[in-house]
Amino acid sequence: MTIHFGTDGWRGVIGDTFTFHNLRMVSQAIADAVASEDWVPRGQPPADPRRMVVGFDTRFLSDRFAVEAARVLAGNDFTVSLTSADVPTPTASFAVRQLGAIAGIMITASHNAPRYNGVKLKAGYGGSAAREQCKQVELCFQDNEARARGPNLMDYEQAKRSGQIERFNPTAAYHDHLRTLIDLNVIADHPQHVVVDSMYGSGRGQIKGILQGTGCEVIEVRGEMNPGFGGIHPEPIARYLGALVGAIAAGHGQLGLATDGDADRIGAIDGRGQFVDPHRIMALALQYLVEQRGWRGTVVKTVSTTQMINRLAEKYSLPVIETPVGFDHIANRMLQDEVLIGGEESGGMSIHGHIPEGDGILMGLLLLEMVAASEAPLEELVDRLLAEVGPSHYSRLDLRLASPVSKQLIADRLRDGAPSSIGSLRVRQVSDQDGIKYVMDDDSWLLIRPSGTEPVLRVYAEAREPRALELLISHGRQVAQAG
Repeated sequence: MTIHFGTDGWRGVIGDTFTFHNLRMVSQAIADAVASEDWVPRGQPPADPRRMVVGFDTRFLSDRFAVEAARVLAGNDFTVSLTSADVPTPTASFAVRQLGAIAGIMITASHNAPRYNGVKLKAGYGGSAAREQCKQVELCFQDNEARARGPNLMDYEQAKRSGQIERFNPTAAYHDHLRTLIDLNVIADHPQHVVVDSMYGSGRGQIKGILQGTGCEVIEVRGEMNPGFGGIHPEPIARYLGALVGAIAAGHGQLGLATDGDADRIGAIDGRGQFVDPHRIMALALQYLVEQRGWRGTVVKTVSTTQMINRLAEKYSLPVIETPVGFDHIANRMLQDEVLIGGEESGGMSIHGHIPEGDGILMGLLLLEMVAASEAPLEELVDRLLAEVGPSHYSRLDLRLASPVSKQLIADRLRDGAPSSIGSLRVRQVSDQDGIKYVMDDDSWLLIRPSGTEPVLRVYAEAREPRALELLISHGRQVAQAG
């Protein structure tokens, strides 16, 4: 077996590649990499270089996989802080930094289908491990396989008695931290009726818990434990949010907030039952943080994120940095620069003062604060935004592949065959930062790139009007399938 850490971790089908044996081997490789002299966390060194955090989500067997990962780490003489129950990824990531641990493991496949599980590797600063650190793990895994070296394992009960494994609840400390970033007084002054859809994921109960005492009426749907996620992808995009739309239509709230399987992504439904995608959420957040809080700083977005961000940043005279897809690239910038906000089209976002990690709980609460502060419904805020920096029409098409493809081969073909125009839209710029992106004269764009976590070729486009969007997506489908 070979393992590969993609855009955000290693994932596999439960019982196929994601097995207890393979997880133990990956955990051993992580232990070896973290213990090596080459593992140098950026920023301040960890307070406890022999401590690691292990968390898990609500997926099938995630709790048992987490115990096995903790046993391996304990067998390698790490003290392991293992969460006592399922937690969001940002909660576990915050715990890594708060406890001064050198690294952390989160057992989750995030937004992927129920048949998957996975490992997200966290560094001491409370965000995804750097690409070079993940590469170290892959090399350690290959070396162990070549030498037929199995994992070191410690008996779970013995590890608990000796203190090598400690069960803990990181939620209170995480909630206290979020209260320093969200103005709950503003929310309490204008309490809202909110519906929260955790999509059966580990975000369940989080937003409702933080809002206790604010006067908000919070209804939660799909908040019970269901390791199969009701057969859906736990991804907060329009086609999977029927339950949330139904709750809004039934009059249970004027605002709907949805988080994915491990709650590091956000999506929303407005009072009209319309999906508010992450592009608009990030643009609204940028607008609010600058105009209402007076924040300044660098704005970081991925290549697949709306140009509305660029237009707002230009208005505010703020620098914009565009990165490849993957929150680790945004995290790099958050560690280097004074980043005001960073985010990606998939719904992972973070703001100044938070860990360099996408956080759906944080962004859901910030969206609620924006609505309360403006004393206007979300749909009105979106309308105002589009009147100012729109219009913006966005679509993404996922083309399932029989097997993974070479990013470089696709990039070379699309770059060499770049058109001068697509229909009536003239191509102004061709970028190969991540896949190939054609930027048009009117700020519309088309991006074609392979997924970093699945055998999927993704086609993204944004345009000023629906017909142009259809044209770009159609062109993207044709050229993507031609190779």
